[in-house]
Amino acid sequence: MTVLVTGAAGFIGYHLSAYLLKNSYNVIGIDNLNNYYDISLKEARINRLKDVSGFLFRKVDIIDKEKVDSLFDEFGIDYVIHLAAQAGVRYSIKNPYAYINSNIIGFMNILEVCRNHPVKHLIYASSSSVYGGNKLTPFSTDHNVDHPVSLYAATKKSNELMAHTYSHLYGIPTTGLRFFTVYGPWGRPDMAYFTFTESIVNDIPIKVFNHGNMERDFTYIDDIVEGIYKLLPLAPQPNFDWNEQDGRVSTSFAPYRIYNIGNNKPVKLERFISILEEKIGKKANRIYMDMQPGDVLKTYADVSDLEEAIGFRPNTSIEEGLGKFVDWYKDYYNVKI
Repeated sequence: MTVLVTGAAGFIGYHLSAYLLKNSYNVIGIDNLNNYYDISLKEARINRLKDVSGFLFRKVDIIDKEKVDSLFDEFGIDYVIHLAAQAGVRYSIKNPYAYINSNIIGFMNILEVCRNHPVKHLIYASSSSVYGGNKLTPFSTDHNVDHPVSLYAATKKSNELMAHTYSHLYGIPTTGLRFFTVYGPWGRPDMAYFTFTESIVNDIPIKVFNHGNMERDFTYIDDIVEGIYKLLPLAPQPNFDWNEQDGRVSTSFAPYRIYNIGNNKPVKLERFISILEEKIGKKANRIYMDMQPGDVLKTYADVSDLEEAIGFRPNTSIEEGLGKFVDWYKDYYNVKI
């Protein structure tokens, strides 16, 4: 079986591609290698994958419909895992058009190519950000998500709506995965765990927003990858008994599903920083600040439907996960403390 992984040079794309290759899938990885963060880190991930039999990389931007189409003309692709997107909540406030191009037009190109070259299953990355202003926790996939607080979140909600339309019109089995604060080795340098580590190591003060009164459902990368892997062969089927009055908005009369993937254990920001300090072996210099635009107070995933579907739920503790990240960081950047 051959899987197209978009965003293969990214954090999740790299780990997922490696896992698929280890489990005898052929992987075609594409990425535009943009400079949103350190390109050398993206290149290092791809170079590691190139050493594995069954992996092929092409530098392709998903907004280039002709190049995306050509991949399907050239290869027999069975599954698509769409992870390429412009990420980041705060960056979406400064550069909104980057999100429309990548997350809306790019996703449209992926849907169109899956329509013209039918695949067994399209899995795509949504985000916990879609819960926006929701206050009822844990966040359930059957909660209303019509109140995003960032353009990034709005594009991810849009992806879910677009996927449902194509599932209904063309029978494309689609599964959207709402990721909750993914972290781990080879992670994204724009994420808090990475920037905090870099700052602590280099004696740079860290900005602690909302005075540390925030909680995040940190989810370790290996748990994310295992969840995706287990869902890949489980293409959604139409729910012919679906009724809008029963409140189940994560399923449909179309072959469409939505799942949360989170650790189901929110961690307070202050505790998170304390664990990082312990793993690094150095104290942080904190600067307490007000809440940032686009941020939310708490994320907390209800993963009961995911567990029911695949018999698995993320369970790596924050202590274990941050320990593995810090070990990788020190090794990769040759840090001695």
